[in-house]
Amino acid sequence: MTSHPYLSELFSLDGRVAVVTGGSSGIGRAIAEALARAGASVVVVARKEAELAATVAELADHGCRAAWVSADLSTRDGVRAAAEKAVEVFGEPDILVNSAGINLRPPMGDLGEDVWDTTMAVNLEAPYLLGQRFGPGMAERGFGRIIHITSQQAHRAFVQSGAYGVSKGALESLARSQAEAWSPYGVTCNTLVPGFVMTPLNARLASDPEKVAALAARTMVGRNGLAEDFAGAAVFLASGASAYVTGQAIFVDGGLSVH
Repeated sequence: MTSHPYLSELFSLDGRVAVVTGGSSGIGRAIAEALARAGASVVVVARKEAELAATVAELADHGCRAAWVSADLSTRDGVRAAAEKAVEVFGEPDILVNSAGINLRPPMGDLGEDVWDTTMAVNLEAPYLLGQRFGPGMAERGFGRIIHITSQQAHRAFVQSGAYGVSKGALESLARSQAEAWSPYGVTCNTLVPGFVMTPLNARLASDPEKVAALAARTMVGRNGLAEDFAGAAVFLASGASAYVTGQAIFVDGGLSVH
């Protein structure tokens, strides 16, 4: 007996459309590739056109359907424009992944309103606005998946969490509110919680070998995360296999959070 037809039916994203913000680098890029290779048509949304083009070209090399939209997610107008441009490509999305983020962490005493406002705009308000744009349509069609990428700082304060930790904690609350509103109509809303992952977003910490080693030692598997560690969890949460999983924060952190 072969398991391939069963697994394909359980996890396939054939015929689905996904929008992935922050999908040109780091965890977002790994998730965009995973969803595309599982069968979804993927629109990658980010700022840098060169990185976007390279990401979509790589997906095309894998035989995937993908396109990109360059956008500024730090303003309401930028978010709304990005949403409408994304829809123009493959139609209304079935899957929304909010991976775009900004990681500014001045000491709390030095935290100014400009850093606070920018952090909340990108990390919290953009996912909220995109959810408001796409969530009701998903509910009307009877299927939808909203996935947010949050952080350990949503649950515990360390390495100067500051405004970043506040934004990620609020994002997990947003997921629960979205789940409450739309899960009765087939739309699940969950978060993936990374540990320390070697991505451009964590460049500041990654430049300190001692801190990198200390964080790896805190995990149960003995290493820090890689972007590709999120591929399987993302496909699961985006597929029909996760129909009864909603409002949850799923830790993909090598056991860091349970030490």
